[in-house]
Amino acid sequence: MQKKLAVAILNWNGRNWLEKFLPGVVQFSQNADIYVIDNLSTDDSREFLNTHFPTVKVIKNNENYGFAGGYNEGLKEIKNEYYCLLNSDVEVTENWIDPVLELFEKSDSISAIQPKILSYTNRNSFEFAGAAGGLIDNLGYPYCRGRVFDDLEEDKGQYDDETEIFWASGCCFFIRSKDFWEQKGFDARFFAHQEEIDLCWRLINTGKKIFYTGKSKVYHVGGGTLNKQSAQKTYLNIRNNLSMMLKNLPFPKLIGLIFFRLCLDGVAGIYFGLKQGFPHLWAVVRAHFGFYGQLPGTWKLRQNHQKEQFYQSKWLIFRHFLGGK
Repeated sequence: MQKKLAVAILNWNGRNWLEKFLPGVVQFSQNADIYVIDNLSTDDSREFLNTHFPTVKVIKNNENYGFAGGYNEGLKEIKNEYYCLLNSDVEVTENWIDPVLELFEKSDSISAIQPKILSYTNRNSFEFAGAAGGLIDNLGYPYCRGRVFDDLEEDKGQYDDETEIFWASGCCFFIRSKDFWEQKGFDARFFAHQEEIDLCWRLINTGKKIFYTGKSKVYHVGGGTLNKQSAQKTYLNIRNNLSMMLKNLPFPKLIGLIFFRLCLDGVAGIYFGLKQGFPHLWAVVRAHFGFYGQLPGTWKLRQNHQKEQFYQSKWLIFRHFLGGK
């Protein structure tokens, strides 16, 4: 009998992560169907799953579509009412599912939910990818309750609440399947990084809500598929952030803000080049050209309506780096 929730883990050559964390997912997810969507791995991931986890359903994509496209392809075969898109390097905990399902049942307007995300290696600290729920500032910079840029808070119970947020983290992303498909899933052109923010923004523009619950918690290793200091990550984050803004910003703010961000990216590129080396400076340049190359297609994806008030904080980058807040 099909259960309400499907936990879907996207895998690409991640046998080691599956061996480490999948047993806990199976143990603490008795009220969910569990799937592994394999992005055409070249290691022995699928053989390992077939041998050691016969109850886990394996969906084989015919190529590596990246995070965004990989989920879009794999989820076509999953018909449950709710999805949990779970990174392979996440340790779940007992009773991590029930609080999320209970929150979904409270209102049909809630489309996506994330739990509290703590660091696997520093278990009293919030983790970079999501922390206690994602927000965004007036320049389009994403940040989190519990994490602003690279600064992380210690978990002292300050975010044990349930509250509306702007975006839910893709490392543990619960969403109603009907809402996922009404938005045609992730933007596969993103490949990876910020596709979940873009999807949440599109949902908000249609009147839906994104929530966080501190009653559920998971522990995330982070950097399991792409190192935090990777120049490719710099490229994807900047390119995708610009495309996301073009798709979702209300028109009066759009032109000036995009231009201002392009200028700030230039400054950031010099900073990255001095701090992390030329590949990161070049990644910023490539990201801008990637954004220009996608611009016509991105413009066509704009919705008919964008919310005028989209941000929770103003001038975050200046207040943080220049004001020390």
